[in-house]
Amino acid sequence: MKRVAGLDVGDKTIGIAISDPMRIIAQGLTTLRRTKLDDDLDVVLKILLEHDVELIVVGMPKNMNDTIGPQAQRVMNFANRLRDKSGIELIYQDERLTTVSANKVLIESKVRRENRKKYVDKIAATYILQTYLDRS
Repeated sequence: MKRVAGLDVGDKTIGIAISDPMRIIAQGLTTLRRTKLDDDLDVVLKILLEHDVELIVVGMPKNMNDTIGPQAQRVMNFANRLRDKSGIELIYQDERLTTVSANKVLIESKVRRENRKKYVDKIAATYILQTYLDRS
């Protein structure tokens, strides 16, 4: 059975999560350090193909008043390029407060502040994907 991937696309990093084959549980996979757009697209596409992904759930960073700002436009640009390059179906999932939730989990797990940056985007991607899986 094919999997679903969750992406938390930021300016400096991209958090990636993947579903189990039954599409019940999201698991954080990795956090990529961004370089150049084309290189980032190639790395993400390689990961998606390795995990037999047929749907990408991208976190949409809406403003708290439900509007789309400059960061959301950058995420959509990346996601649309990824969709065009991969041919994989893509949907957007509201990601408001996922980073806050991810940081809260890390704090509760007593992860030191300087180490949280390594994990926060991967955990945020997991929240994004799990939210989608729970409602589908």
